[in-house]
Parts: sequence; structure tokens; C-alpha cells
Amino acid sequence: MLTKDDVVQKLRELGVAFELEEHEAVFTIEEMERLGLDKRGEVCKNLFLRDAPGKRHFLVVLCHDKQADLSTLAAKLRASRLSFASEERLQKHLGLTKGAVSPLGMLNDGSDSVEVVLDRDLASKPLVGVHPNDNTATVYMAFAELERVLKGRGRSITFVTL
Repeated sequence: MLTKDDVVQKLRELGVAFELEEHEAVFTIEEMERLGLDKRGEVCKNLFLRDAPGKRHFLVVLCHDKQADLSTLAAKLRASRLSFASEERLQKHLGLTKGAVSPLGMLNDGSDSVEVVLDRDLASKPLVGVHPNDNTATVYMAFAELERVLKGRGRSITFVTL
């Protein structure tokens, strides 16, 4: 699984324009706001979800100030009831721990078992901030760069309005 340094190196190899800010470990959006991390760009909220049978997994990335109605989201994704996936599933599918969930975790998903779902409103933000698979740093980049990284892994992305 890719460490923070591995992710940073991968972004450089891909020619992604980004800024890295290291900070104390954060586990919530509120902690990120307390550190002022939301001042540089749209700090993303990341939800790792599963459907009721546990066969489909979703990484939902949305603006930090939004709430996701899981029933509505399930309908948009044509999925059975959604719930938060366990930390064991998070580790198995993305190689991440609670607090470090990030779209860059998709770089770890070699089995392509996780579906990427992005909030449409993120595309209008000048910069988005995501963890580099570690909650002691935030990477800021243009949304188009994040999208390019995800698509470069052969990912299809579902855009939803939340």
C-alpha cells in the first residue's frame, strides 16, 4: 500500500501540480477547519460506503460542508441500502485507516473493487484538498488534476449532485 511519500512521488511522476501541507493528525472536518486547512482550498469529505449485500463499495467524495443522504445516494447509484463500511473493509479494499480516507487511496485499489463517486460541486472549486493516504498531511490540487489521477488508473467516475 502506498505511503504518504509514495503518493507524493506518484503525483510528481504523473506531472500533477500540487502543494503539500503537513500537519498534526486530523480525523474530522472540524479538526481540519480548526487548523485552517480549509482556507487554501475545498477540503474534501470522504465516505467509504458499502451496499447491503456487501458486494459493492463506494468512495464518495463531497464538499466538506455537505451532508450525504444515504437513501438518496443509494437511489442515484442504483444500489441497495448504503451504510458505512467497516475499518476492516477499508483496509482490505483501499489499504487505508479511519481518518485517512481519500480519493488518492484509489491508487491502492488494484482489484478495482471500489466505485468512485464525486460531488459535482467539487468541479467548480479552484483547489481541492485531500489526504495523501495519511491524515498528517493534505495535498491541494486543481479538481481537474484529481480527476486526471483517478481516470489515469482506468477509473470510471460517477458524478452526483448532493
